[in-house]
Amino acid sequence: MKKDIHPDYHPVVFKDTSTGDSFMIQSTATSKATVEWEDGNTYPLVSVEISSRSHPYYTGKMKFVDSAGRVEKFQKKYNWDKRNTEAEDAKKEDA
Repeated sequence: MKKDIHPDYHPVVFKDTSTGDSFMIQSTATSKATVEWEDGNTYPLVSVEISSRSHPYYTGKMKFVDSAGRVEKFQKKYNWDKRNTEAEDAKKEDA
C-alpha cells in the first residue's frame, strides 16, 4: 500500500442510542466524544440510532406486508376482478 494516502483506521466505540448497547470495531469514523472501554483505554464514541442490535431485520421482529391484501385492494379499486371474470365468460361462450 502507498503511504499517506489512506485514512486513519483505528478502534471506535459505537453506541446504539435506542438499546444502549455499545460495541467496538475498527473504523475511519472520528468523534470529539470519548468513552472509557472495558479494557481501560479511551476511544472515540460515535452514537447511532439503529445498529444490528436494534434493527428489526436482525432482531427477528420485522413485520411483513400482506401483499395479497394489496392485490385485492388494487383489483377492487379498478374492478379488475370483474374484468377477468367477464373475459373468461366471453371465452366460454365463444367456444
